[in-house]
Amino acid sequence: MAVLQLGIPKGSLQKSTIDIFAKAGYKITVSSRSYYPVIDDDEIECMLIRAQEMARYVEEGILDAGLTGLDWIRETEADVKEVTELIYGKVGKNTLKWVLAVPENSDILTVKELEGKRIATEVVGLTKKYLAENGVNAIVEFSWGATEVKPPKLADAIVEITETGSSLRANHLRIIDVVCKSNTWLIANKDSWKDNCKRQKIERLSMLLKSVLTAECRVGLMMNVRQQDVDEVIKILPALNKPTISPLINSDWIALNTVVEEKIVRQIIPELLEKGAEGIIEYALNKVVE
Repeated sequence: MAVLQLGIPKGSLQKSTIDIFAKAGYKITVSSRSYYPVIDDDEIECMLIRAQEMARYVEEGILDAGLTGLDWIRETEADVKEVTELIYGKVGKNTLKWVLAVPENSDILTVKELEGKRIATEVVGLTKKYLAENGVNAIVEFSWGATEVKPPKLADAIVEITETGSSLRANHLRIIDVVCKSNTWLIANKDSWKDNCKRQKIERLSMLLKSVLTAECRVGLMMNVRQQDVDEVIKILPALNKPTISPLINSDWIALNTVVEEKIVRQIIPELLEKGAEGIIEYALNKVVE
């Protein structure tokens, strides 16, 4: 039996990643004293690794697969198989952005005005590439943490990651450009990807994790509808696929079951009632496999 060596991102993504695995059917137990979480699958062994280092260890084959941000794959220039994009973060499903920011009272308005200036960041490689694309020569220094407090005394600008922008605003910084956007990716070692057993396991993980994330923004709706009103009700429903229709004991009525985006439910329920739907039930979904 081939055991898959899987990297789980330690730090800001750790809890949300473990929560998604739980919904996918994998229970991961983390001990405060160990970097080796226990997973209830004999074919997987987990290790907690910082997202910044994940791609390098996967490239080297120390790990068969792992989850990390596209930003760190690009920063480390790791040669890995990018299996699937998984859009989730620390606080939601917002896409993470590395942004160029300056103090609110700075005269700098564009990247061009950073010629000869000092920039602090954790992603030195990405920042240098961005500056080169814009024809700007600037001093790029690695920041060991607390990057937001560097301007204006220790740096003229920073390149920092943000999901909501709240930390930048709290530190009186103003975004002037987006350097790159990044979501979490499931990645694999290229040799492991060629191994049929390991590839099958990675692909199964990919499918289950994606199904959880797809389900998070959708809900199921069940309702009873008179036969004569079915066509009008179906027009309101932007279903994932065609809704399921089942006959009821009363031949004049049917039961209708469908999946819709959660954000539209508050809009369409009143419309469904107006068109004759009754007994509407909304329910949560664990997985949606497409």
